Amino acid sequence: MPKERKIPQRMCVGCRVMKNKKELIRVVRTPEDRVEMDITGKKSGRGAYICRDPECLNLAVKGKRLQKALQHEISEDVLNLIREKLMNP
Repeated sequence: MPKERKIPQRMCVGCRVMKNKKELIRVVRTPEDRVEMDITGKKSGRGAYICRDPECLNLAVKGKRLQKALQHEISEDVLNLIREKLMNP
């Protein structure tokens, strides 16, 4: 009998709900200290996961959870770019 594979779970920093990794979007702080969206989920650097819901991004920014998870301040330009990508996948 084939062995069942575990589905990786991650927590959204906005709503703090555990979900399948594939359902979430990874935001990563690269080794060059740039914050960007990681669509592939494989970029190197410190990552945080967020739902595809713009409200979760607002909660994460308002509570400074995204900044804390990435251990880096996030500029408004980067946040606007992430919001835009969330609205238009």
